[in-house]
Amino acid sequence: MLIGELSRRTSVAAHLLRYYEAQGLLRPARSAGGYHEYTDDAVLTVTQIRKLLEAGLSTQEIAFTLPCATGTAPELEGCPELLDVLRARLGELDERIDTLTHSRRALHDYIDATERRADRDPACPDSSRAISPTAEGGCAVGAGRNDAGRGEPTRVTGPSGGAQPNGGSDECS
Repeated sequence: MLIGELSRRTSVAAHLLRYYEAQGLLRPARSAGGYHEYTDDAVLTVTQIRKLLEAGLSTQEIAFTLPCATGTAPELEGCPELLDVLRARLGELDERIDTLTHSRRALHDYIDATERRADRDPACPDSSRAISPTAEGGCAVGAGRNDAGRGEPTRVTGPSGGAQPNGGSDECS
C-alpha cells in the first residue's frame, strides 16, 4: 500500500509517517516507480508507535522497543535491556513531574500572596482591569483614558507620581 492508504488506515498524517520512516521506525519497500510501498504489517507498527509515543517514549527509545513489541497494545517482551530503557524514561518523567509540581506550588503561593496583598491594599491596581507590560518596564492598567484623553492604558504610578518598576504603587511593591 502507498503512504496515503497507510495514512487513511491508521488515521496518522502522511508527514508523520514519513517522519517515522526517517527515524527508522517504518521501513517500506521501494516500487519500480520509486514509490514507498508499505505492507499490511505497517498498520500494526504505526499503531504500536502511537501507543508508545503516548507512553512518553522518544522515537529513539521506540526504535529500541519495537523489536520487542507484539500486538496493538503493544505487549513487550521482558528483556532486561528493555526494562532499563523503560525505567529510565519513567525516572525522567517523574523528575519532570516533580519540577512542574514545584513550579505549580510556587505559582500558587505567588497568586495567594498577591491576592492577599491586593485585598488589603486599596492602592493596588483594580484587578478587574487588564494589566500589561509597558515599553518602559512598568505596567499599564486597563484601557482607560490617559491625561490627554486618548483611549490608551493608564500608566501605573506610585504616590510620588513616578512610574514604579513593578507597575504598582509603592505600597504594592
